[in-house]
Amino acid sequence: MKAMKTTKDERIGRAVEGMLSEEAWAVFQEDVIRNPELRAAYVEALWLHHSLRAARVEFAGLESSEASVERRFKFNSFREAALLAAACFLFAYGVFFFWKPSTTPTVATLVQAENCKWGGSELPTALHSKLGAGTLWLVEGMATLAFESGALVTMEAPTKLEIRDAMHCRLLEGAVTAEVPEPAHGFTIEAPDLKVIDLGTRFGLTASAVGNSQVRVFQGEVDVAGLPDGKMKRLTQGKGLHVDSGSTPAGQETVQGQQVQEADGWVSIPTSFGRGKDAYSRRGDTSGALGRQPLVMVKHTDLSEGRNNERRAVVAFDVSQISLPDLVEAEFVLTAVPSGLGFSSLVPDSRFAVYGLTDESLDGWSEQELHWNSIPGCNEEGPVASQTRRLAEFWIPRGGGTATITVRGSALAEFIRSDSNGLVSFLIVRETGETDPSGLAHGFASKEHTSARPPSLRLKFTPRP
Repeated sequence: MKAMKTTKDERIGRAVEGMLSEEAWAVFQEDVIRNPELRAAYVEALWLHHSLRAARVEFAGLESSEASVERRFKFNSFREAALLAAACFLFAYGVFFFWKPSTTPTVATLVQAENCKWGGSELPTALHSKLGAGTLWLVEGMATLAFESGALVTMEAPTKLEIRDAMHCRLLEGAVTAEVPEPAHGFTIEAPDLKVIDLGTRFGLTASAVGNSQVRVFQGEVDVAGLPDGKMKRLTQGKGLHVDSGSTPAGQETVQGQQVQEADGWVSIPTSFGRGKDAYSRRGDTSGALGRQPLVMVKHTDLSEGRNNERRAVVAFDVSQISLPDLVEAEFVLTAVPSGLGFSSLVPDSRFAVYGLTDESLDGWSEQELHWNSIPGCNEEGPVASQTRRLAEFWIPRGGGTATITVRGSALAEFIRSDSNGLVSFLIVRETGETDPSGLAHGFASKEHTSARPPSLRLKFTPRP
């Protein structure tokens, strides 16, 4: 017989009645400490349990006589006293059993959390939690830590940060921005391949697990140590530094994609299939070298000093082997991944638009030769109305992290059905600007990415008899 799984309510009931084994009780205590919902339910159950026990004592003495009215008044008084006793018991029990004097000094406090989801963090992640030394893993959203030294550090998902003391933390991977007042001068953030020592400033730092760190100074100045050449470098306002540690795994090659027939009747076509392609270009770039990167990047800014950082992406899918007249539904799928360029805290929730290329003479664009002035269907201001059609839009919140984005709609399906050359191209642009030229360049996995899903079309057709 298959063992029945113990539900939350059953486990609470068994705990209240003292029926859990020693091992199960130890696990339950840990879960109660970690889980606010379970803790609240357990306290409520304890309260009810002790209240009923107190009331039961008085019920046993009640008699069906004329004295019952008098006893009822006594019972009410006793019941109130019992509830008060139960409350005191629960408070004492919680303080004595669950509260333990901290043996680790408070290093920082979690003062702000925006759309946060946490991974396997060693430290508490509830808002206003007092934090000692340990590691935080932010999967989605943005979180700000106020260090006891006065430094403010904002984590942008996905990020792993090791807190060491009030003047020192280590960025294992991800992105952080720091604002350091005068009393905290010397505050230090380490990364796998460098160390940033504050001299009174606002700065940002990104890093992967193997390095490839990037520092950007928004205000003031910093010293950067631990560089491969062994030298220390000072950066001032508006300056940046990038350490290329070579993160591409050796021996990995892009696998040619295939058209996939899915179990639910959909067909999935990635940009790695057939004549498919994906690329992006940056304003002012004429190298044409951005068509075989693991990411396609998109960025928009209204700030004159950041105009050369603007980016647009274009992707194409080979639909020559499908019956377009039978197409009834369509989805365009992108995988958002960290770009390591810029900082999410400097960009609001961002709106993106997807345009279909209606001028099929432009479908022959080349990954190797694409540059800003040759992005098909675009001029300096953006998509050209006579050559493109706006099909859909989507949003990415600040600190969105890694996510699958799916856009759909009748306009998308209609655009694909109208194709006559077996190749459909899409432009991806960001319409939301930024508050600082160091704002984030959003990244999406391309067909050269070694693990994430490339841009894909999911198509559904009229069932054949």
